[in-house]
Amino acid sequence: MSHIVTIRTEVRDAEALRLGCDRLGLERPVHRTAKLFTTEATGYCVELPDWRYPVVCDVESGRVHYDNFNGRWGEKSRLDRLLQMYAVEKTRLESRRRGHTVTEQALAGGAIKLTVHVGGVA
Repeated sequence: MSHIVTIRTEVRDAEALRLGCDRLGLERPVHRTAKLFTTEATGYCVELPDWRYPVVCDVESGRVHYDNFNGRWGEKSRLDRLLQMYAVEKTRLESRRRGHTVTEQALAGGAIKLTVHVGGVA
């Protein structure tokens, strides 16, 4: 049986965030307080390439804080890719915890299809 799922990503798992960063070749997130132009945010900070300020992931609230000045200080596509990799890694972690396996398929346009095999059967 097949199910299509749409996900609104909340970043609540520091390990999945770290794994997502590893997949993208980014430095591992560091928990700290970071300046975001005129404000500050505390959480796991991810330094995206060509971004002036870090992306700050508050795993307690699930919120992601950033200031890219509407694309002038960083391409939103880099943030989108980070959130995509986080969601993939979170799915993989949770599936494994439940004894399932996951297969991954890259699709056109950068989309990723994940198939969760219940009970580990591929």
